Amino acid sequence: MSDIIIRGTSMDGSIRIFTAVTTKLTEKARQIHHSYPLATAALGRTLTAAAMMGATLKNETDSLTIQFIGDGPLGSIVAVADSNSRVRGYTVNPFLELPPNSKGKLDVGKGVGKGRLSVIRDLGMKEPYSGQVPIVTGEIADDLTYYYAISEQIPTSIGLGVLVDTDGSVICSGGFMLQLMPEASEETAERLEKSIKMLPSVTSMLRSGMTAEDILFKVAEGFDLLIENKKILPEYFCPCTKERMEKAIISIGKQEILSIINEQGHAELTCQFCDNSYDFSKEELENLLISAK
Repeated sequence: MSDIIIRGTSMDGSIRIFTAVTTKLTEKARQIHHSYPLATAALGRTLTAAAMMGATLKNETDSLTIQFIGDGPLGSIVAVADSNSRVRGYTVNPFLELPPNSKGKLDVGKGVGKGRLSVIRDLGMKEPYSGQVPIVTGEIADDLTYYYAISEQIPTSIGLGVLVDTDGSVICSGGFMLQLMPEASEETAERLEKSIKMLPSVTSMLRSGMTAEDILFKVAEGFDLLIENKKILPEYFCPCTKERMEKAIISIGKQEILSIINEQGHAELTCQFCDNSYDFSKEELENLLISAK
């Protein structure tokens, strides 16, 4: 099954839904970061949410960043998405192992711990828009649901899931994001609340062979839906280049660059998102020194 995001709205405009299959991009993230199952699940959930949230951005140059900064052993989780739902991300400790939680599942909540969740939208204004909330459970979906309620005042229900095989590879990954629009009545909200409580897990729906479209109709059972024709194909994509890394070196300033030249004679920078390394010779560093402040 190919990775895809489908977007639907109810005929009366009271709800909108995004459903995503992100198995391939989550597996690509795992391969890049060589992550253990717990980090794969945590990052996969965050990347899936970022991909769906990216689909709400209006302009090609817009982007959003999700940051979980918790005190758990997993360390921070970062995911970045553009308006085409191209995503990239990392966890600080991809090699974490913890005992299963009380339900026998990967204990993402304990891995993340307590702290804060930030969502930063860069919409090309002078300053990016940033919202922050405390981390509620660390399970990712609950925290993003809480973020929408508190920071954006949009009643939202988010479901995310990543199923990892015994060899560490990703069997399936995906999610849904359902939002109540201002037109929604209390009756609509109550119907949806009951429906969502009865939903199987995202991974069990995917495992049973359900498509993104099937999940969309399952989430909004009983509502007449319009499905958008535009299919969004999310992917793991990092735009890093040597030129971008040059800008990063220039930004650290003359003094720091001089120290690197004198102490090391060269610099090797590795991108946190895609693990690509870029080597800068002494001569290249000296040229960058001219541009630095």
